[in-house]
Amino acid sequence: MSGKLDGKIALVTGGSRGIGAAIAKRLAAEGAKVAITYTNGKDAAASVVSDIEKAGGKAIAIQADVTDAEANKAGVEQAVKTFGRLDVFVNNAGTAIPKPFEETTLEELDRVIDINIRGMFIATHAALKNMNDGGRIIVIGSCVGERNMTPGLVPYAATKGAVKMFAQSLSREVGDRGITVNNIQPGPIDTDLNPASGDWAAPQTANTSLKRYGTATEIAALVAFVASPEAAYITGANLTIDGGTNA
Repeated sequence: MSGKLDGKIALVTGGSRGIGAAIAKRLAAEGAKVAITYTNGKDAAASVVSDIEKAGGKAIAIQADVTDAEANKAGVEQAVKTFGRLDVFVNNAGTAIPKPFEETTLEELDRVIDINIRGMFIATHAALKNMNDGGRIIVIGSCVGERNMTPGLVPYAATKGAVKMFAQSLSREVGDRGITVNNIQPGPIDTDLNPASGDWAAPQTANTSLKRYGTATEIAALVAFVASPEAAYITGANLTIDGGTNA
């Protein structure tokens, strides 16, 4: 195998399914050795590793609950210990609990904040301490972090707005090390969490210019580019890939 990421070491949080799994496989296809973390779904994580290895790549799966500070930090450190260093960190882990804000429980609010904001803080903090100069930090935000037209996503949209500002702000602090920090903002993507055949898919599809959901592999392609040497001058950017939802 050879590609734009030959010899690089990558870590993808929430990499056992959906967008995270697609990202892990694409980075591996470009030549990176890949570690993925997952909270639940050991079999799904093992399947991602198996697919990468069958294609000639190298990968490991690490069980690490993104809301557990110590487990999250240990997951990053285990990846570094296994592969020797860290060049590309993709903070993909995230969740949404779609329902009207008034009906959302405090526990649900806490969970969305814990995974989407606190988990990102903790994992990125640990990743930076182990990252080579010239590295890549990529966070997965959302087009609703800039403009939300879908009722039921108030807490989620607010956390993704925070993700946007996190990436922009962090890029200012690590640029002198040649480390880039960018925010990928997907629109509606066909995954288990948001299937194109789901109950609330129709209004999301209608909001796009292309009148369709995107695929996880389309997101992975953009992540692979941003992780590559070709994207060395892109940092602090919010790269929206939403089929024209925010057009």
